[in-house]
Amino acid sequence: MILPHFDRSYRNKGFEVIIGVDEAGRGPLAGPVVAAAVLLKAKARFQNRIDDSKKLSSRQREAAFLEMMRKSYFDIGIVDEKVIDNSNILIATRLAMEKAVRCLLASLARRGISSSGTNICVLVDGNVKLQIPGCPVFTVIKGDTKSRSIAAASIIAKVKRDRIMYSYDKVWPQYGFSRHKGYPTVMHRRRLAELGPCPIHRLTFAYVQ
Repeated sequence: MILPHFDRSYRNKGFEVIIGVDEAGRGPLAGPVVAAAVLLKAKARFQNRIDDSKKLSSRQREAAFLEMMRKSYFDIGIVDEKVIDNSNILIATRLAMEKAVRCLLASLARRGISSSGTNICVLVDGNVKLQIPGCPVFTVIKGDTKSRSIAAASIIAKVKRDRIMYSYDKVWPQYGFSRHKGYPTVMHRRRLAELGPCPIHRLTFAYVQ
């Protein structure tokens, strides 16, 4: 259950701008890992449920995403399967998260939100250690179930990645990416066994090998 006072506790520590960060796509056998960094607008009230994306249906996530487009500032970071294979999924996840945060900070600076005197902190789901110079970063285990900002990031990352996988389904419909989004379902593993990998598969992952 998302606790409204969790993010507020960081404001009470003096942080005026709280950015939530989460990712989607660590476990799939195909496609990129996508991270989102989100700043919810001050006093934003949501009609749709903002929660861990895994607890929401696809329709609920899409509705929440559309509302957040109006009530938040966000950016995403995408790291593709080639980088994942050349490094590993943990490094790729960190790179995606750092890219999302840096892009959002630059966008906020252009809006004057990160002006002199504003204290910013970043809340990251899990235990991924991000390197964001001049910006305190706090890891939050199971953060998508505690922080509204991280939960918002989990929804945006999931929706963005799902849309990418829908587009890949049009190129390689035989794998069923629109159904399983690249995750190792029975259907996906069977198609891999029958067809072999396509260009977006992660060649270093089990089942693909």
